[in-house]
Amino acid sequence: MRYASRRRFFTALELLPKYQVRLGRLARRYNELGEPRFEQKKVDILLGVDLVRLAAKQNIQEAILVTGDSDFVPAITAAKSEGISIRLFHGAQPHSSLFQEADDRFQFDQEFIDSIRR
Repeated sequence: MRYASRRRFFTALELLPKYQVRLGRLARRYNELGEPRFEQKKVDILLGVDLVRLAAKQNIQEAILVTGDSDFVPAITAAKSEGISIRLFHGAQPHSSLFQEADDRFQFDQEFIDSIRR
């Protein structure tokens, strides 16, 4: 049931103009207690490739990233070299290199979330 619901949601998003969904794959990992957990893999690189392609083709002037993950830094650097402005929306402690590379920074906190809630 949850999978079908998510699939419908992703399909609805894919139907929006100028909107694409990037799905990675789930990988089983184990925590320190040996308990299984799942991690989504490859999504960061898929989004990073999209950012660089759009920047290189001058299809965007600005990119908005919602992350705290430093995996995006090389893609951000490449996009900025093409003249793209990067706005970063992050949690309490984004990676320092990500924070430094962004042009504008906005912290997601409860006050911010409440201000955009409908």
